[in-house]
Amino acid sequence: QSAHRAGLRSFIRYGWRWSWRVAAFVTIFNMVSTGLTVYRNKTTISNFASAGAFTGALFRMHLGLQGLAGGFVFGTAFGIPAGGLLMIMQKLAGETLQEKRNRERRELYEQKLAEWQSRLSVTEVLGQTESNTQGGPETETARES
Repeated sequence: QSAHRAGLRSFIRYGWRWSWRVAAFVTIFNMVSTGLTVYRNKTTISNFASAGAFTGALFRMHLGLQGLAGGFVFGTAFGIPAGGLLMIMQKLAGETLQEKRNRERRELYEQKLAEWQSRLSVTEVLGQTESNTQGGPETETARES
């Protein structure tokens, strides 16, 4: 019981030191990976490898050139399996993010096209009604003469 309490105290004490680092690492990794995916308009392993390399190098930059290179290699080495795992999970889910994005874009386009066509048909009906009303009085005056 005493060992359990000591372990819990050290987890609380040292957990803060690691939690913000892990959160910052994951945030930067996801931002870089998502940015590359949006820029290239496709999801590839190289996006995750690049994101891992950038993030690893960024976190080891304070150790000099050797630390920068080590962080680059370490980040790439962990970015590739992480990206592969994410891509496999997307495939197992049945739809990748790229397919989902394309499907949602197509649905939005079709919806806007349908709205545009319905507005155009209303405009055409109004135009016909207006031309009929303008032609109506002329025919009545012609009939009276």
